[in-house]
Amino acid sequence: MSSMPFTWDFPYASRRMPVLAANVVATSQPLAAQAGLQMLQRGGNAVDAALAAAITLTVVEPTMNGIGSDAFAIVWDGAQLHGLNASGRSPQAWSPARYAGMDTMPQRGWGAVTVPGAVSAWVALWRRFGRLPFAELFAPAIHYAERGFLVAPVTAQSWSRAPQLFAAFPEFAAAFLPEGKAPVAGQRFACPGQGRTLELIARTEGEAFYRGELSERICTHAAANGGLLQPADLADHRADWVGTLSQDYRGYTLHEIPPNGQGLAALIALGILQHWDMPVYPVDSADSVHLQLEAMKLALADARRYIADPESMEFSAQRLLAPEYLAARAAQIDLVRAQEPNWGDPEHGDTVYLSAADAQGMMVSFIQSNYMGFGSGIVIPGTGISLQNRGAGFSLDPGHPNCVVGGKRPFHTIIPGFLTREGRPVMSFGVMGGPMQAQGHVQMVVRLADYRQNPQAAADAPRWQVLQGLEVAVEAGFRPEVIEKLHRRGHEIRQAPPAQFGGAQLVWKLEGGGYCAASEPRKDGQAVGW
Repeated sequence: MSSMPFTWDFPYASRRMPVLAANVVATSQPLAAQAGLQMLQRGGNAVDAALAAAITLTVVEPTMNGIGSDAFAIVWDGAQLHGLNASGRSPQAWSPARYAGMDTMPQRGWGAVTVPGAVSAWVALWRRFGRLPFAELFAPAIHYAERGFLVAPVTAQSWSRAPQLFAAFPEFAAAFLPEGKAPVAGQRFACPGQGRTLELIARTEGEAFYRGELSERICTHAAANGGLLQPADLADHRADWVGTLSQDYRGYTLHEIPPNGQGLAALIALGILQHWDMPVYPVDSADSVHLQLEAMKLALADARRYIADPESMEFSAQRLLAPEYLAARAAQIDLVRAQEPNWGDPEHGDTVYLSAADAQGMMVSFIQSNYMGFGSGIVIPGTGISLQNRGAGFSLDPGHPNCVVGGKRPFHTIIPGFLTREGRPVMSFGVMGGPMQAQGHVQMVVRLADYRQNPQAAADAPRWQVLQGLEVAVEAGFRPEVIEKLHRRGHEIRQAPPAQFGGAQLVWKLEGGGYCAASEPRKDGQAVGW
């Protein structure tokens, strides 16, 4: 067997080749990737690069994230892993009574806005690991906000839906729909309000956002429009260093941020697949895909039932990762028949992702999101701050651990991933895309660990996504006979466009030094290095 952990075969159609370099950045928008690279070339480290890329993404890919986003990160500092949860909590004034008469949480408006956490993530990461001056990390983003940038094609496609989705939000149109229209690919777009906001955040190290001028403007706009967000909600927000949860799989260990995020679902699915000899079933075969689908359905059933703010969960996440519980769940899989599983009973007792790595060994897995495209539709006048709609992730079932209440973090879809082997760093990675994210993590790890595909091939490969019941979305690229076999086993197959299957960015640490960085061919982005 080759000493390389994967092959250099590229069996799938792609617009990408991996980048091999001593310092790398990979993300979904080229200008943001290059902003991160600039920081590395100026003597910054991987955290500086990741933050510059993340801040720039709020400007150049506003369809997926913004200054009012939430964020999570996993950092390998050269010796150990650190996990950061910077998701915001609901306003203290929220209660189930506010949503009485509704079947589900709203997706737009102030009723969906929780405290934005991304700015706190930038500050927390920089204070603990950053090397360059904080303000320097904002320079590329401020430049593009003030002077404009040329909108990329995939971003323009997402933007084109905004006029219909946010027709009821005039402040949104004023900031992001010049002359009432979404910009098209190649059109220059500027948002000077974002530039002024980012300059203020940079100058005050985030204080203006949570306890100063920007906080006041956010809360004044909320009060004038029926929102319950108060100055104390912003002032009390904190980003928490939470470590990671992990699951061993074929000699590797996958690390995820603990709940309230859905990373636990990826760990459960891999813990179930560990009980099947996956390499026996050829890559992209009906057997291989079927087993992954069935494991994922079991994991998602548990995630939907149990994941919440950890202070509200019925029992610890470790109970769902107990070996005997995972073995019992694996035994429920039928190799020849699709099933619609319920949650188990353990023993009681749209988004942007980026990865950066530097020559000194620091690696960063970072994700931030407004959730559903531009988020809630709420834009704070004159600031370019588009607020996320993470409150839509709460449940209205009073008996559910994720039931809406004040001061609580909702179930979260965005998750950074990190892979180690025998305690050493292997790969920082993520697959943006709402409910696709945990499923994408599983698919990447199976392709790398079971089938020895290189990171770019794993990103290029066709994907599946578990929907509801027996419904499964599949991307073009699977052989027709595989689709037919899956259908005969009871899977209700739906063909779906590439946009439904998320966006992967992967950085693999090479044993001889340097990195192999892969970027999603379904997005505008790129991997860069030097």
